[in-house]
Amino acid sequence: MLVWLYWIVSLTIATFASVYIIKKMPENGFTVLTAFYVVYLLASQVMATRIIVFDLGFYSFFAPAAVFIYPFIAQVVDMINEVYGERRTHLSILIAFATQVLFVLFIGMATTLSPAPFFELEDAWMSLFGLSVRITIASWLSFLVCSNLDAWVFASLKKRFAKREKNFKHDTMLNPYIWLRSGASDIINLTLDSLIFVFVAFYGVMPVLPLVIGQLISKNIIGFLDNPWFVLYKKILND
Repeated sequence: MLVWLYWIVSLTIATFASVYIIKKMPENGFTVLTAFYVVYLLASQVMATRIIVFDLGFYSFFAPAAVFIYPFIAQVVDMINEVYGERRTHLSILIAFATQVLFVLFIGMATTLSPAPFFELEDAWMSLFGLSVRITIASWLSFLVCSNLDAWVFASLKKRFAKREKNFKHDTMLNPYIWLRSGASDIINLTLDSLIFVFVAFYGVMPVLPLVIGQLISKNIIGFLDNPWFVLYKKILND
């Protein structure tokens, strides 16, 4: 249960910090949200190297530890889109992708250096950060396709239901159109990401169906659970 406490606290801090910056220093909001985006991506790259047991109580399966951070990534795309629009969201995605390319290049640079004779963790280092070309390509491809699709779906739904949302008289937390664009864009993002990454990275190497099922279930469960924080983000922005 401790993992959920970490998850709730970190998501709450990121949400309130983002709103505070956007409202108090709007000229810095885009930069801050993009910075959160980059941090989430870097964390997911490291966390993905650890495979965990995802226990639902009645059913258990294996998935990368990064499934807990992927919904953060999908949500911050929505947070940027909500305030700064689709065009700047695509710019943020491009910036974040560039940081991932640099991260992999820096890791590659480090792995080419000779380890000190007293460094006893060389095997562990290489097993964690010796990324294969195929896995790297799979990660980059799924990121570019899914993040940009998320941005387009979110913006399209926001535009399509703009009048209905504006005429909805209830509290922001109960507005179905806000929940719809956040939830639908995240589900599409997280589902397609699982399919693209697993098939490109592991098809022909290991059974892909169990990996796909594990990622689909875990990512979408957590992706569904983080939607209230986006709606809270929207509500505070409107207050």
